[in-house]
Amino acid sequence: MLKYWLGFNRVPGIGPKKLRALLDIFGDVRAAWGASAEQLKQAGLDRRSLNNLVDARKKLDLDAEVQRLHASGVRVLTWEDPDYPARLLEIPAPPPVLFVRGELSPQDDWGVAVVGTRRATTYGREAARRLVEDLARAGVTIVSGLARGIDGVAHRTALEVGGRTLAVMGSGLDMVYPPEHRKLARQILEQGAWISEQPLGAKPEARNFPARNRIISGLSRGVLVVEGRWSSGAIITAKFALEQGRDVFAVPGSILSPASEGPNRLLKEGAIPALSANDILEALNFTQIDQHLQARQILPDDPVEAELMSLLSREPRHIDEIRRDIDLPIQEVSSALTLMELKGLVRQVGGMHYVVAREPAPVYHVNSDDGR
Repeated sequence: MLKYWLGFNRVPGIGPKKLRALLDIFGDVRAAWGASAEQLKQAGLDRRSLNNLVDARKKLDLDAEVQRLHASGVRVLTWEDPDYPARLLEIPAPPPVLFVRGELSPQDDWGVAVVGTRRATTYGREAARRLVEDLARAGVTIVSGLARGIDGVAHRTALEVGGRTLAVMGSGLDMVYPPEHRKLARQILEQGAWISEQPLGAKPEARNFPARNRIISGLSRGVLVVEGRWSSGAIITAKFALEQGRDVFAVPGSILSPASEGPNRLLKEGAIPALSANDILEALNFTQIDQHLQARQILPDDPVEAELMSLLSREPRHIDEIRRDIDLPIQEVSSALTLMELKGLVRQVGGMHYVVAREPAPVYHVNSDDGR
């Protein structure tokens, strides 16, 4: 199946929403790839996308694509892969394909994005360094974009204190950009990973970066903006974060500094001031990361948890309503929900109302006879 995911990833005009629609109609990615032009037209695919798909099927050697990836050491995660980051899968248009070099970790579920201007001031660099030091030491994975300026400071600082960091790139993973960050990128592989939705060979073109920013915020529980103009990529990332239901934090700066225009406006519009790492840790309930990780490792799923997951969704439900549906004593339900909250499976959203925190990746009738 993998090769068909790779094929769709190279078809211009077929993004997450169109691919999701095709999978809903045809059942799996192989059937969608092999559908006739008339079937695709009846499925609602527009003429441009249809022509691009037909052209791609003629030109692409999908088996060669798979072999190239295996030879490069790059791992591919798709929507159907259980290792696909659950938090990213929650966003409105998650990338159907993720290319990964390095290792992802359960700890990465507690990620904070740190973004800012490429032309960082001395104040911005120092603020980023102080905040990231304390976040990384608390067990937070630092997510950023490997760009010059604040991004570079964030990655380096996390590495210096022994923390984890993820670099989300706007190019293929065989092209590190900017070139002066090649050494930093190699160091990141020792304590984190590179991530991209772009196939191997994709150049770091300007059009790739806004889409890259939605992945940065999507992988994170919150986004910290250190410096940046209101029109900057950092602010684009913050806006994606708001659309995705993530918290946005901003470092206040001088009203005389153009670099602080973005964070100051975010604060005016309701962002959370980040005066210390504790402001972020407390707002995100990150004060017990070690306990959460241990709970995931030592507390196995059981039938009660499975049934509770089937009763929960994104819509808040009160514990009394849940208890009536599962027909168990309230003490047992409460205990199970508490353990599930430690595992990161559910969240209490106030007043003993619970929602599912992460859901399993969708499965599209996976066959294992080719491409994997």
